Amino acid sequence: MSDASSRHISVLGREAVEFLAPHDGGVYIDATFGAGGYSKRILEVAGTRVIGIDRDRTAVAEAFDLIERAEGRLTVVQDRFSNLAEVCAAEGSPQVDGIVMDIGVSSMQLDRAERGFSFRHDGPLDMRMGQDGANVADVIAVASEKDLANIIYIFGEERHSRAVARAIVKARQEKPIGTTKALADIVSSVVRARPNEIHPATRTFQALRIFVNEELDELQTALHASERALKPGGRLVVVSFHSLEDRIVKNFLGSRARQGGGSRHLPEVEQIAPSFEILTKRPVVANDNETAANPRARSAKLRAAARTANASHHEDMSFDWPTLRSVMKGGRP
Repeated sequence: MSDASSRHISVLGREAVEFLAPHDGGVYIDATFGAGGYSKRILEVAGTRVIGIDRDRTAVAEAFDLIERAEGRLTVVQDRFSNLAEVCAAEGSPQVDGIVMDIGVSSMQLDRAERGFSFRHDGPLDMRMGQDGANVADVIAVASEKDLANIIYIFGEERHSRAVARAIVKARQEKPIGTTKALADIVSSVVRARPNEIHPATRTFQALRIFVNEELDELQTALHASERALKPGGRLVVVSFHSLEDRIVKNFLGSRARQGGGSRHLPEVEQIAPSFEILTKRPVVANDNETAANPRARSAKLRAAARTANASHHEDMSFDWPTLRSVMKGGRP
């Protein structure tokens, strides 16, 4: 593995694989492969097979050494994890014994200036995980001030989103905003730093990264796909790093784990049998030792559930936030 890959530490890796409970003969999906941290732990169990998925071709390329050492038990596919059901079917395993997801950006991506994920390294304003389609520079060049404010507020929970949006629109009228440093400087001009707080640009960068990669849309679609792809008794484990992500996971599992559709007042309404049994009444968080060794773990929350033998629920997905397609289609510089 490369130096960047070896520096990447899977958050809550031990806990995630314990909830996954891999066993001999089981097939598992590492839906956000990255540097393969979860996959390595799963493969330590004899007789397991792992299908890794990552939309980042760099992660797939750097998996070759691990694939070779796995001696036929690891396959890594370049794709979006929202397509995990289709990937499973294509790999000859339409239903699997477990799925693990680590939502968000990896250390490998953050540490590479040319990927444009971090203001700690000046680089092109990119942030695309898949390295195709519109990047962040494209978005802030055409998005309306209203759309920018909504994106930064919804996905970054930035209280000063309107001021940041105004500053971006004003700056782009003078010259294109094409680097991470340029954007960070613009945000810092209107969001003041306070001692012992995060960098003023952190929330804006997070918001634009989530938006350009359609991360919340991907997560919702992937959760529904997991419901179809898991065998009865199969485990779903999700590690998230953002309150919006955790809320989506919590609401999805909650809706799938409770019986609904009827009551004593409406006995004629058909009951919907639960498709999941929740294994984590409260989200699992990293201990002090892990957060000290890996600061990224501070905001991590793990939720896990086991698939029942009942049918999948109806896929009723709606996205109450700006979409990349609508913003890029309707935006004007």
